[in-house]
Order: sequence, then structure tokens, then C-alpha cells
Amino acid sequence: MKKKVVVDPIKNTEREINYIPFRYIVAIFLVAIETLAVIAVMTLLTVYIPYFYFAVVLTQFGVAIAIINRNDNPDYKLPWLFFVMLIPIVGFMLYFMFYSRKLNKKQIKRLDELTKQRIKKDDTGLLAKISLQDEITVSQAAILKKLSDSHVYANTDIRYFPLGEEMFVAMVEDLKKAERFVFMEYFIIEGGLFWNTVLEILKEKAASGVEVRVVYDDIGCMMTLPGNYYKKLAKFGIKAVPFSRLRGQANNEFNNRSHRKITIIDGKVGYTGGVNIADEYINRIERHGHWKDVGLRLQGEAVNELTRLFLIDYGLNDKKAEDDFADYYGNEVCKGDGFCIPFGDGPKPVYERQVAKTAILNMLNQAKRYVYITTPYLIIDNELIQAIENTAMRGVDVRIITPHIPDKKLVFSMTRSHYAFLLKAGVNIYEYEKGFVHAKTYLSDDETAIVGTVNMDYRSLVHHFENGVWIYNHKVIEDIKRDFLDTQLKSIQIGCGTLKENLWQRFVRAMVKVFSPLF
Repeated sequence: MKKKVVVDPIKNTEREINYIPFRYIVAIFLVAIETLAVIAVMTLLTVYIPYFYFAVVLTQFGVAIAIINRNDNPDYKLPWLFFVMLIPIVGFMLYFMFYSRKLNKKQIKRLDELTKQRIKKDDTGLLAKISLQDEITVSQAAILKKLSDSHVYANTDIRYFPLGEEMFVAMVEDLKKAERFVFMEYFIIEGGLFWNTVLEILKEKAASGVEVRVVYDDIGCMMTLPGNYYKKLAKFGIKAVPFSRLRGQANNEFNNRSHRKITIIDGKVGYTGGVNIADEYINRIERHGHWKDVGLRLQGEAVNELTRLFLIDYGLNDKKAEDDFADYYGNEVCKGDGFCIPFGDGPKPVYERQVAKTAILNMLNQAKRYVYITTPYLIIDNELIQAIENTAMRGVDVRIITPHIPDKKLVFSMTRSHYAFLLKAGVNIYEYEKGFVHAKTYLSDDETAIVGTVNMDYRSLVHHFENGVWIYNHKVIEDIKRDFLDTQLKSIQIGCGTLKENLWQRFVRAMVKVFSPLF
């Protein structure tokens, strides 16, 4: 991996800029060559073989009908129909290669083996307790646990961190106390103060006999880690696997990444939230202004759900792993005044239905007084738009905070393309003036909250493996609300007058909105 050391002129510190390793360049090159070759062959057959063109036309219409009949969101179907009908051959070949997730028989068998290792727990009593407090909210818990194959927990202490740097300090202290095992799974890991500090602890723990495992997303870490980084970690006694290793195949391996952020220590303590293991997430370096992120620390029975998610992901990517999940479940009981459900989400066929989206819709539909949302991206389908609109028009106070300084200008344009419609419905939209909001929080009526890795965009809600924690009537909700209101004070309120656009800008926004499901 090529690296260049640069000096940050503001903080007078050195940091490394990483360039894409050769293995990734080869993989991307192979995908491009394979895609172009298939399209070229089909085009030549059309030119030189009589009547082959009619077969192409029939295939084109057949694919269009198949897209229409698929049980997918109409917003996701629209850009694919555009490609298939307006760009012959290229359109339907891209559809065959990239539209849906493809698991082979071995992968499906492996997944079935791993998911069968369920946590044995009866939720009847806890659901009854929630029902006594609120007969409507209990339905949120019931459907969430069913869709995600998780459980309801009490006896769990939950601590909220309004900034990544605060979570970093607490995590380091907990890692130093590890005695049995440490599991970590992250979309991005990058060398710097954060990872180097954690890595030194992991090396010491592994040397002393503590079992240490790491899962990192192969594409998420494309520009931050060497292509064979798992081998380097193995030399320290750390078992590491890249999630869904990039192999240069023309299918959808660029989708369905692990966007999860999980740390588990001895089955007693677990961390999650929006914070990746890189210095920008703790404001050690600055790339898009101040980085506003949040984290959760769980201690108690609920940590077992995070452990199960990790072991499934590890087992999917290490075919030799033969873990008995029960060996890693803890029995820590902590005082907690509410309830929580740590849950996972991901693409079909791993999850048959959209877990996080359903949880967000239920929260919106059942809200009585307010719904507060922070999200880095607002790239949502018509169903979510209508749910947010209906909630606001019912008189519920809906507030959404997004970044003011974008990390990706095109994605930022997609986010802003939804503002006008929501503003007219009475939604209050704010942009965090100091920088970039990476926090993913959903809060309603001082009672219910969701904190985790789930953005309000197609990547999170449809393609990626995600995780979050649904919380009900826990004291930590006060901290989440306080942080939201504090962030709002540091944000600019968006009004219809600030969104004036010329004809060209409106056209660009319209086109961006049509194709946003593909980003």
C-alpha cells in the first residue's frame, strides 16, 4: 500500500494519506473488463447474427416486466426501468449483473447454520410489562424483534456519548479490562491515534491469552488499510477477516457491505453507534468541519445480541469458524429502568424484510408529540417521505438535522432535493453549521429512541448490513434529547426562501432524485 505523510497545518500533526492498494485496483479493473466484454459480445451478436436483435428486444421487455413484478420499492425500480428500456443490451446486462444480491448454495447453507444459533429467551414477560406502560408501543417491540430475530431486554445499563471522542476514552478504558475476549466489527478502520491506541491494547491482550477478533469491511477500508491487513493482524495473534472480500466479479459485490460498528468485551460490555475507528470520528483530524457523531455503551444482558451479530458476520467470512455462540454469551445483570432491543438489518435473503425502515415508520406513525431525527443523508423513498409528511401534518413536531458541510457534494444535493416537499408539510429542517453530522438518531415523545448505524438513505435501508438499538422508557433518552436540542442550537434552520433555484438547478436536482436509489 502506498502512503504519503502530510502535515496538518492547523493542528501541526502528521497523518498518512493512503492510496488504493494494487489488489483493489486489479479487482475494479476486472469488474470493468468483464462488464464491458459481456456487453460487447452481446452487441456483436446483434450485428452479425440474423434475428438476434429480436431476441434482444424480447429480453429487454422480459426484464422490464420482471422488474415491475419484483417485490421491491417502486423508487428503486424506476432507475432500473430507465436503463433497461432506454439503453438496449447495456441496460439489461447491468441489471443481470448488479440488481440483486446473489448467494450461492454454499453461502446459503452457511448462513442457515449460523442463524440457527439463536439466543434462547422468552420475551413474553417483558412484552407484557411494556404493554402495561403503553399498549401501542408494545407493537413496535413485537414487530422489531420478529423481523430482526432478536429479543427484548431489561437489566441493561445504557450510556450515551454525544461525541466520538468521549466514546473513544470510555472504550479504551473498557478494552484495558478485557479478560476473555474482544470482538470488533467496523466499516472503516484507519491508522491514527484512535486505531493505533486500540491496536496496542489488542496486541497486549492477545499476547496475554485474550481472544481477539476483528471484522472490517473490505471496500470500506479500501483506502485506509493494506489489502492483506488481516495477515498483519494475525502476526499479533489477532484473528481478522475482511467482510465480503472484493474479488473482481461483475456482480453486486460493491453493494451489501458491512456498515456495522460493534465492539464487545467479555460479553459484558458492548459499543455501537455511528463512530468508525478513524481519527476524523474523534475530531483528531478535520476534513468536513467539526464531526458530530454519537455512540452507545451497553452493559448487561442486551450485549448478547451484539455478540450474536458479530459471530454471524465472522462466520460468514471465515468458513473454518465453528463457534458455539453460547460460549460467548454473558450473564451480566445491570440495573436498567427501561427496555431495549439491539437489532441487525441487511439485504435479502439475509433479512426477508427491511428491519430498520419498519422501525422508523412505526415510530413516525405512532408519534403523538414529536419526532427528532439526525442523519448524515436524507435520500428516502416515497413511503418514508409520506410517513414524515403525514406525521408533520397530524400536528406532530418533526425536526430533522443534516450536515451543512457535506462529505460528498452529489449526495448532499440528493439530500437537499427532498427539503422543499418536507418543508411544505411542516417539517422543520436544520443543517449543522459547524460541520458534518454523522450521527444516526431517532427520538420520539421522550419515550422511544433508535441509535445505531442506520442512515436515512438507500445504502443503509436496502443494501448494507446495519445494526441499531431500539430503546423504550430508559433514562438515557433524556441524554439523547438534550444532545439533539444542543445540536439544533448549533444549526441553521432551512426555510423555503433559502432553496431558490434556477431552471438548470431544478433539472439537476430532479435527475439526481430519480437516480438516488442507486447511490
